Amino acid sequence: QVQLVESGGGLVQAGDSLRLSCVASGRALSNYHMGWFRQPPGKEREFVAAISRNSENTHYPDSVKGRFTISRDNDKNTVYLRMNSLKPEDTAVYFCVVLRAFYTGTYPASLALYWGQGTQVTVSS
Repeated sequence: QVQLVESGGGLVQAGDSLRLSCVASGRALSNYHMGWFRQPPGKEREFVAAISRNSENTHYPDSVKGRFTISRDNDKNTVYLRMNSLKPEDTAVYFCVVLRAFYTGTYPASLALYWGQGTQVTVSS
C-alpha cells in the first residue's frame, strides 16, 4: 500500500505558474511509475502527466504539453508537477497517482493503482 499526499494547489491568475508536490509513504516510490490526473468541475478525471520509475521517460497529453513538467526525486519519495502559463481551463482538482504501467498513449483513470486525496487548482481569467 502507498499513501500519497498532494500539496501546492491554490488560486492563481491566468498566465501564472504553480508547482504541485506529492509525498509518498508506505513504500519506496522508486518501485513505481508515477503520474498526475485532474478532475475539472462537472467532468470526469483526465490524464495530465506520467513519469517512468527512473525519470528517463515522461508523457503528456496535448492539452498540457509544453506547459506542464513532471519530475520526481526518489530519494525524497516525492513527485512534482510544474505548471506554467496556466489557463482557466486548467481549473481542477489535481491527483497524484501510482501507475500500473508507463507507455505513450491514452491513460484511462483505471490505469492508476493508488490515488492521493487531491489538491485544488483554480485559475482565474
